[in-house]
Amino acid sequence: MILKPVSPAIGIEVAGVDLARSLDEAAFRKIEAAWHEGLILLFRNQDLDETQQAAFGARFGELGKVLHRHGGRGTHPGVMYISNIVENGKLIGALPDGEMYFHSDQCYTEKPAMATMLYAMEIPARGGNTLFANMYRAYEALPEEVNNQVKDKKAWNVYDYAGNPTRRGSVAADAPRFAHPMVRTHPATRRKALYVNRLMTESIEGMPREESEELLGFLFDHSEQPQFIYEHVWRPGDLILWDNRCTLHARTDFDASERRLLRRVAVLGETPV
Repeated sequence: MILKPVSPAIGIEVAGVDLARSLDEAAFRKIEAAWHEGLILLFRNQDLDETQQAAFGARFGELGKVLHRHGGRGTHPGVMYISNIVENGKLIGALPDGEMYFHSDQCYTEKPAMATMLYAMEIPARGGNTLFANMYRAYEALPEEVNNQVKDKKAWNVYDYAGNPTRRGSVAADAPRFAHPMVRTHPATRRKALYVNRLMTESIEGMPREESEELLGFLFDHSEQPQFIYEHVWRPGDLILWDNRCTLHARTDFDASERRLLRRVAVLGETPV
C-alpha cells in the first residue's frame, strides 16, 4: 500500500490496493487512519460491482438505504446511481446534469451521512469534476470576530430535491430541514470544522434574516477559496471516499449530451456536536 497526497489542500491517494478483494484488519485500519488524515481518499483503477463497493463502504459503518431508485438501476439497497443516461424513456440515476453547489450530504437530517463513496463508470470528455473543500482549514482560517459569531450558533439546513436539487434557490415549505452547529467537532479526530454550505444552509438560528444572510454569504465565499480546495478530474475506475463531517463537495458543469455514470454509497453518521 502506497499513500501520497493528491493536493496541498486535501486528499490522499491510496495505491496498491484492490478493493474488489476483502481487506485484512491491518490494511483497513491503515486506510481508515489515512482517511482521517486526508479527509478524502482516492483509489484509482478499481473494478467493482455493486456488492464489492457496498462491502467496502460497510467497513466504515452501516450503509444508508436508497429511498428512490431513479429508473430502477441497481439491486443493492444501499447503492444509488448518479447519471444523466436515459433508458426506456427514464433516467437511470439521480442529479443528472449541470453544476452542483458545495454541500455536505444529508446535512438537512438529524444524523447526516458520515461518509460518501463515489465510483466512476462513465465520464464525459470534459467537466463533471468534483471539488472538495477542507472545512478544518476553513474553520482555522476564520477571522477571530467571525469565529466568535458562529462558534456557539446553529444553522438551519434544508434541501428541496424536487425544486432546487443542485443550485441555491427558494425551497418548498415541506422540504426536509434540521438545525446543526455551525462548527462541529469530529468524533474521531476531535478537530473542529466549519459546518455550513452554499446549497443547503438556509439561515442562522435566532439571527435576523438580513444579518444571517450577510454572515452566511461571507462563510460560503470564505470556505470556497482555492487554498482549501482540490478539484478531481474523474477517470473510469476511480473511487473516492470522503468525510462529510469535515468536507464539502461540489460538481462542475458538463455537456449534457455526454454520458455520465457514477455509483454512490453513503455511510450513516451521528448527530453533529
